[in-house]
Amino acid sequence: MSSAKDKPLPASASAPDLDLLGSQVTFHRGGYIEPPNSNDASHERNLVGRMGFRDSPLEFLREVSLHVSGSGWRAYNDFIGQPIFYPGFSENIKNAVLSTPILQGKISELAEKRVLVEEAQGFLAISDDDHALKRARRKAAIVASLQEVVESWTDSMICKFEGKAFIRGAYYLCTQLLTRAYHQGIHVSSEEVLRLRAVAEQAAKDKHSIIFLPCHRSHIDYVSLQLICYRLGLALPTVVAGENMNFPLVGQFLQNAGAMYIRRSFKNDVLYTTLVQSYVDTILQKGHNFECFIEGGRSRTGKLLPPKFGILNFILDSVLSGRVTDALVCPVSTQYDKVIETENYVGELLGIPKKKENLLDFLSASSVLSLKLGRVDVRFHEPWSLKQFVVDQLNRLTKPTSVILKGSISPELRIRLLRTMGYRVLSDINAVSVVMPTALIGTVLLTLRGRGVGKTELVRRVDWLCDRVRAKGGRVAHFGNAPTSVVVDRGLEVLGHDLVGILKELAEETYYAIDRFQLSFYRNMTIHLFISEALVSAGMYTRVKQGGGPDNQRITYSTLLSQVSFLSQLFRGEFIFPTEGLKTNFDKTLHGLEADKVIKVTKDSLGNPASIELSEAERSCGRENFDFYCFLIWPFIEASWLGAVSIVGLTPSLKQTKHWVNFGEAQNNAQLLGKTLYHQGDLSYFEAVNKETLKNAYQRFEEEGIIIVAKGKDPKSQISIRIAPEWTPQRDAKLDNIVPEGALWNFIEKIASCRREGKNRRDGATVSSRVLTLVDRVFQDLRQTATAAPDHIYSDEDKLFPKSKRKGIQPVSHL
Repeated sequence: MSSAKDKPLPASASAPDLDLLGSQVTFHRGGYIEPPNSNDASHERNLVGRMGFRDSPLEFLREVSLHVSGSGWRAYNDFIGQPIFYPGFSENIKNAVLSTPILQGKISELAEKRVLVEEAQGFLAISDDDHALKRARRKAAIVASLQEVVESWTDSMICKFEGKAFIRGAYYLCTQLLTRAYHQGIHVSSEEVLRLRAVAEQAAKDKHSIIFLPCHRSHIDYVSLQLICYRLGLALPTVVAGENMNFPLVGQFLQNAGAMYIRRSFKNDVLYTTLVQSYVDTILQKGHNFECFIEGGRSRTGKLLPPKFGILNFILDSVLSGRVTDALVCPVSTQYDKVIETENYVGELLGIPKKKENLLDFLSASSVLSLKLGRVDVRFHEPWSLKQFVVDQLNRLTKPTSVILKGSISPELRIRLLRTMGYRVLSDINAVSVVMPTALIGTVLLTLRGRGVGKTELVRRVDWLCDRVRAKGGRVAHFGNAPTSVVVDRGLEVLGHDLVGILKELAEETYYAIDRFQLSFYRNMTIHLFISEALVSAGMYTRVKQGGGPDNQRITYSTLLSQVSFLSQLFRGEFIFPTEGLKTNFDKTLHGLEADKVIKVTKDSLGNPASIELSEAERSCGRENFDFYCFLIWPFIEASWLGAVSIVGLTPSLKQTKHWVNFGEAQNNAQLLGKTLYHQGDLSYFEAVNKETLKNAYQRFEEEGIIIVAKGKDPKSQISIRIAPEWTPQRDAKLDNIVPEGALWNFIEKIASCRREGKNRRDGATVSSRVLTLVDRVFQDLRQTATAAPDHIYSDEDKLFPKSKRKGIQPVSHL
């Protein structure tokens, strides 16, 4: 790591920032950081301040009058894009949606099917002389009934850009509320804004939509992009939102500001699905901008979630079918100094059920709007043509073609297109994401071996982390010429004393993590930059933790590659990996770590890597770089180990013939097991108990055939789970105890080899006996509720998963 100098953070290679707040757009040449302990209210307001009545009543009233009258940019008359906010907009969109051929065709198809059912049931006698007339009348009545249904759905679904007076007032109100919490405003890159405006101008001429695909960490995400588009003169996008946000007053407000409401689940409702497709077609055909969150729901862990393909499928279908000529995809990264909801996220991850949104909770949460939570940083990736993306992928995957025909694309190829699109968007978001000061501090505090860190060492480590982020191609938020100590002070102030504690009565002020679980949210904002190094370090740790000299800790190239391959497959759904392939990425990572003097690579006579070990330089500095990478990945290794251990608890007793248990209860028991193991010292990280990571682990086990999951057609129906027969551990014939051997136990041991060493690291037999006894006891009551077969439409194991298993984890515990 670099030396402990209190140096200014170097300016980023990216363009200067624009700070958007209220009526002001501030240009920061090298970025801006709020001066600590500044009492100059007017100076703060001019840069990042909120225009309040108490500060300046006359200026406040003047600002309100300008918004009401629509003076200058506030009028929102000369925005770039297709016409919106005019009387009759909603009615025009509604009529266009209802008249789409695919919707009318689906209504006619459903009516015809119903008539055939009624004929088969004898309600329409085919022998009647006037059968044809009765049939036509009955079908017309059904069509009319279905038309009423879709009209009602459409009214509640579509956004309602009706009047500019509303959006002017909404902009002012949202700005005032937002800047009470994020007092430094919204920062964007001037270069990205200029590029986006140029793209938007061309898109408006071509009548093409810009599809904004942001990451999703907070409900503030709904507001920030709308404020940016309004202030910079871009047409506001229609924003996909779940029906849970459509609660009284707030729901109507958001709908008039651009929200379109859809169900959380369509439950195989083909008519509703067709209506959503028709609405998406209409928006894109008319060239209106569109926005949906690529991850679906908000990330509770701080890192990007795997893409949700529901809305993406509608967008892709619009282009593949030819109903839409083209659209431009714009991935968007939104980062926060501090996310308002993190405390609630911790509760949900620990198993507390999420509360349904309502007005009372919304208003009671307004207390956080008086806090100073820093700033919001929004970055735009360069937009790209969706049609060109599809053509490029088809040329790569199939025979060269310049024509997109829906009928010529197989379902398998369509899924590949969809997945490639989703993960490209995630990669683009990561590429433009900015690392905030709180993420730097959270990462440093959670990658320490000791309990705390002094101010000098904290500053040094933040400097080192900034250098590493930039070296990996990442971005650090602009802070001008402010020294690192000032940046750290500001970040600590934003995080607050509930997350980071300080001991002042010592020889040096010492900072320590209080709420490690909540701080992990901010650490996870940086992990994507170092995931390759973290996996290599965890693989090397299988030898390093054995102690002894360099010879004892040296690992062969092939062994390390095998271990890294195992971990990368284990975390396939958890992280986004580089696309070059495992071997290429592995070699590049080794080369980078060797260049950084973290490792030493010994080559054979042919010049090929033969073995890897820690370098002398790394040993002399106390392994701090190597440990940093290990600390990043260890909580996730712990969670996977916990998930695998909890599966052992599903092992049926010798007399038990029923194997299927409730999936949700199994996960709840896994969390209870994890909390117990943590407090007893067998689990090092409490964040390993988090529900989201355990769910991802279970999903990997399901994909690889370790567990079998039975799902009904109704998303609300009970989900059942059991261990696959070839992975089921054996029990002792006399004591009925689980025996620590077999495929599943070997798999657990392979994960455990990368775990952080603890108090019981050398006491394997005792640990296995104690952990297995606890697992068996925790899951005992659940096993007693087991059923012989899942209570679903599926009862045959061969029908549970029509898709073939991917070749991955085998009973010998290799991926």
